[in-house]
Amino acid sequence: METSILQAKDYSEKSKIFNQMAWDYKISPEDLEAVLLDKKEKAGHYSKMDIFKKLVESYPWFTILNILPVESVQELLSDELIQKLRSASLRSKYTYVKSRLQSIIPAAG
Repeated sequence: METSILQAKDYSEKSKIFNQMAWDYKISPEDLEAVLLDKKEKAGHYSKMDIFKKLVESYPWFTILNILPVESVQELLSDELIQKLRSASLRSKYTYVKSRLQSIIPAAG
């Protein structure tokens, strides 16, 4: 059975983060969650990769891990996404994170 991201014990914190992410659009936290869980293709104009990129650029690493399972982070943290990050420091940080995740968690496949 698939666990809902927003039904975790810290629902209000995650909901707050999703609301902050789309503050300027009428996109519900539930729609953003549905995209992250592959239940919807888009929430407004945001794809799963767009939502993840926004998380990476806006929130600390521990916050991202509270929203997404590490396996999802590993899947989403592609070289393509890393190259699209807005700053060199973020690109460097997440290149390192990606390499660490790959050494700790073997890729499925």
